[in-house]
Amino acid sequence: MKISKSTLFVLGVALVFASCGKSQQSATTGWYLNDPEWGGFEVSEYNEQVTGPGLVFIEGGAFTMGRVADDARYRWDNKPHTVTVSSFYMDETEVPNRYYREFVYWMQRAYGEEYPERVRDIYPDTNAWRDRLAWREGLVDYYFQSPIYDEYPVVGVSWEQACKFCTWRTDRVNEKILVDMGIILLDQTDLNGESAFQTDVYLAGQYRGEAGEELENLDPAAGGEPRRVRRTDGILLPSYRLPTEAEWEFAALGIVGNTYDERIVEHKTYPWAGQSLRSANKKYYGQFLANFKRSRGDAMGVAGNLNDGWDYTAPVKWYFPNDYGLYHMAGNVSEWCMDVYRKDVNPIGGDDQNPFRGNVYKAPTYIDDEIAINDTTGSIIYKNIDDDNNRRNYRQADNINYLDGDYASSIYDYSGNAAIDQWVMNTDSDEEMDEEAASLLSNPDSVTNMMYRRTTARQSDVTSLLSNKVRVVKGGSWNDRAYWMQAGTRRFYDQDRSTSWIGFRCAMDRLGSRTTK
Repeated sequence: MKISKSTLFVLGVALVFASCGKSQQSATTGWYLNDPEWGGFEVSEYNEQVTGPGLVFIEGGAFTMGRVADDARYRWDNKPHTVTVSSFYMDETEVPNRYYREFVYWMQRAYGEEYPERVRDIYPDTNAWRDRLAWREGLVDYYFQSPIYDEYPVVGVSWEQACKFCTWRTDRVNEKILVDMGIILLDQTDLNGESAFQTDVYLAGQYRGEAGEELENLDPAAGGEPRRVRRTDGILLPSYRLPTEAEWEFAALGIVGNTYDERIVEHKTYPWAGQSLRSANKKYYGQFLANFKRSRGDAMGVAGNLNDGWDYTAPVKWYFPNDYGLYHMAGNVSEWCMDVYRKDVNPIGGDDQNPFRGNVYKAPTYIDDEIAINDTTGSIIYKNIDDDNNRRNYRQADNINYLDGDYASSIYDYSGNAAIDQWVMNTDSDEEMDEEAASLLSNPDSVTNMMYRRTTARQSDVTSLLSNKVRVVKGGSWNDRAYWMQAGTRRFYDQDRSTSWIGFRCAMDRLGSRTTK
């Protein structure tokens, strides 16, 4: 009998969780654990993360991030530097059309009648295929909707839409875990936004769906009433999310396949060994290893002897996977990363472990000691959390511009703004800046706009296109030359815009052990 991976996944969670016994003793106090007679403090024996659906385990480590070959474009936005990436999980493939259609379908059922704008906001921009001097109407009409393209990567999706997909996927995976264990009941006959399962809402005790056989509550004060699942039970998975730039590049290089006794035998340029774009395997000798544009006007080769075989996108499992088992980490479509783009990917003082630019720390909003829920979406209302001066690791919620040369992290002034000039030049450490300067510095977007705007003799207001809303894009696409398929190259794109050559894949934190051995 064939058993699906998802069934084994749920059985593994249930069996490990059920193994929690009541005979354990605390090494600190000697009291019995998981025993109501001794206070009912619960300890789960579930101490290993299960791989979520669609994910591949990526064993982390140190690597040289950045450009490793001469840069024909003389770009200096990715100088080589050593960083460590923790082990994590990543999607085996780019998210294909049919999975994104599942997302749209579910959102339509949950919110389409009352809040149709929520569905419109996530629908791919199929017009992204259009070009003013090219015929692509067949792709506009059929690429996202036709089953012929089910296994092709979804495109026309912005960074913001990709993040919403990750949130939806997290909720559906965790909901299925609880349904399969009988903890909540599945009722899709009257699905609406308020009753839809959301992981953070459930953990906050505000889930409005129907409970099943909830867990036994060992706290004597609970009076025998069952309880919901908590994070301390180890049942629910962490959130699906977009990979960081460092994670994406590390995974693309597949370093696990070319190391020996902590030595990297060859620093790859592409996700495969060597500098060639063609296979050296005798069976597939000379065939291209990725979907890209060979030269101007040559998107797939000559009839009777096509080179990569695809003029636009290819199915998500068409070419050979890299040493981590990941498909299309070069070519096909470029992919969104979490990071906000800056030219200097590793500023002086930047972290060398899991580097990331884009942290904005948030916490739930409370009303009368209860977590506030948005009436429209049924979601928790979050707010930015600044901290007082007693904290050393951060002072404000929005850290996108940190160590960016902006006024919040530098003594230098680039804007010529009189209020800030005066404060920078004259203030002592104990002197407060005036209200105008403080207001400017408290707005991250204003700071960034000042940083990346300049005045020239010919144009009074010129920007570099950078802002706090542009995100890193990695990997070449069907529309790119081989240069962009190098793992170390990087680009950026507005987070609220989409194109026919950018897709995405999801990632997830690995908790606990950094290896599965």
